[in-house]
Amino acid sequence: MKPLEGKVALVAGGTRGAGRGIAMELGAAGATVYITGRTTRNEISEYGRPETIEETADLVNGLGGIGIAVQVDHLVPEQVQLLIEKIEKEQGRLDILVNDIWGGEYLVEWNTPVWQHSLDKGFRLLRLAIDTHIITNHYALPLLIKNKGGLVVEVTDGTEEYNNNNYRLSLYYDLAKSSVNRMAKALAHELSPYECTAVSVTPGWMRSEIMLEHFGVKEENWQDATKAEPHFIISETPRFIGRGVTAIAKDPNKNRMNGHSLSSAQLAKMYNFFDVDGSQPDCWRYFVEVQEAGKPANAEGYR
Repeated sequence: MKPLEGKVALVAGGTRGAGRGIAMELGAAGATVYITGRTTRNEISEYGRPETIEETADLVNGLGGIGIAVQVDHLVPEQVQLLIEKIEKEQGRLDILVNDIWGGEYLVEWNTPVWQHSLDKGFRLLRLAIDTHIITNHYALPLLIKNKGGLVVEVTDGTEEYNNNNYRLSLYYDLAKSSVNRMAKALAHELSPYECTAVSVTPGWMRSEIMLEHFGVKEENWQDATKAEPHFIISETPRFIGRGVTAIAKDPNKNRMNGHSLSSAQLAKMYNFFDVDGSQPDCWRYFVEVQEAGKPANAEGYR
């Protein structure tokens, strides 16, 4: 009943949001999950938010996995190198790498052209979104490729198709999220000789801690947010994408998806899993066919 028991995962950027949801679901499947981030019970990152990596580890443990919190700034190569050395010393292997490092929500100046957007904020956003992933891959992949069947998951916002066809409301944000999809394709090429797999995945409109706070609601009454934003009816929990990543990790034939860009909804249909409320929200199709088409909010046929 624990298909990932004995497997070792690193969720880089697991403090909150998708990273926390992914760590929880990997733990529920029995994995040993290393959770990294900058915010601990003793130190808060530039985000200034209350969620901690220890909380995520506790949630993993509560679901039957083994959660191990390690404070790491993934922009500091030496810290990432020490992290991987720690994993190798303690576990001797790494089977699943999830690159969910982000941290740029408060840096984006939405609907602001590049000549007006802060350069400092824009370049900091790109470093957090791209450099962190490259640094982590540089140090983690030599350990991951020691065993066949390894999995690298690059977490972004938007499928390759959607991002190719739509401007993502800021040059910096657009570049950041499209780059992660492309990174997965490059990794797929480099990992292929070692029989390992790389994919990029995206949640839909996710009810992260930040998003719930933005609308002034909690998970228990999230639908109240639709009074302010009716299209929020298509939203999903962070555990939905977590279940998608876990489904890939469990799949003995995952290599058929090497280099693919996949949404939580696509994975749900592929592997027949559901969000915690029993639904299968298909956010990206909804965006195109309902919201961007100017139709009134109605999730019928999209959940």
